[in-house]
Amino acid sequence: MPKKGNRKRLKFRAGDVCSESVTVADYADADPAVVKSGRVKKAVANAVEKEAKLLCGLEASHGAVEEVLSSAVSVRADALDSSDDIDPDEDEENETKMAHKKKNKRRKASSESSDGDEYPVDIWLVLSSYIRPEDVCRFALICRSAWTVTCTAVFWTRLYRRHYKIDVDLPFRLLPDSIDRMCCLKARVVRALFHLYEPFSLRVSKIPVLPESTPTTLLNSKCLLFWVKKVSGTRPEALWEFSFKFIQQQGHSKNGSAKTLHMPSQYKDVHKNPDSGCYVLQVTTLNFIFTPVVMGMTLTLFTINVSTDMRHHRVRLVFQDSPIQRGKKRGDQGGIQVVLDPVHSVKLMDWWHPQYPLSPCT
Repeated sequence: MPKKGNRKRLKFRAGDVCSESVTVADYADADPAVVKSGRVKKAVANAVEKEAKLLCGLEASHGAVEEVLSSAVSVRADALDSSDDIDPDEDEENETKMAHKKKNKRRKASSESSDGDEYPVDIWLVLSSYIRPEDVCRFALICRSAWTVTCTAVFWTRLYRRHYKIDVDLPFRLLPDSIDRMCCLKARVVRALFHLYEPFSLRVSKIPVLPESTPTTLLNSKCLLFWVKKVSGTRPEALWEFSFKFIQQQGHSKNGSAKTLHMPSQYKDVHKNPDSGCYVLQVTTLNFIFTPVVMGMTLTLFTINVSTDMRHHRVRLVFQDSPIQRGKKRGDQGGIQVVLDPVHSVKLMDWWHPQYPLSPCT
């Protein structure tokens, strides 16, 4: 509760209402510490208003001055009595209500000023023909109509045709004849751009053979597939390629009532991607190494260290039957370990990587 004793109130006097005693200097020299609200009291305002009306009537009717002055004196006396009855708590409540009203008006004005013009989808479809592939996400975040345009099949078809080059060697499923199909259209166009669009292809070419640090993306991911293949490289001896396909396991979201945009039903096939959220870990070794079956298990530990001969690298994978809960640590005991040593190269490929194995749908 505010202290009432420290609050200074202006005493309303009958002589203050008279137009002769109110000057500009009275307002200019007013103490801000005394007049905290900066607002004229209602009793004073009503008294001044009544006196102004009486003076206006005097000029119009040319009546007696004594009658007007006597009525003004009665108005001052009534205002004095009403001002003395005002409770400080009521005055504070009125000030609080006025402050809330001002805030609501400001919010309403700001909301009205933030409203802009809404353009039809056709205009956004025309503008989408001039954006770069790396700006698709920014374009979709402009408004709902722009996002709807990025959901259409014509948007992804035009994006593919703008950057298609006949001299680039593309996989069969990424050729123009396959792009005409609606199913998984977006995934095929994105994969084709990493072959056709130079900024995307340069991004892939700069990925080192061995990562500088151990990737943490695969932790708590489920192993879907595992296969081994014998390959020939720059060395005279054959190399062995161990591939693990993982999928990220989605946790339960705390806020289940979050608003999300629903994909238009007629374009769900366009955005279908069976490899969404999948990664392929490709480890190339100098020798064949026996590995246990880990399909269906969860990866809980992934490390890349220097081998014992100090010439190569060593990859260690630990799989568990269930994922680790957030905030809890689990030891290496009780899991299945896969140790690959010596290692020639390590690649972690997203679903859009040019060397990512294509699914039957895509």
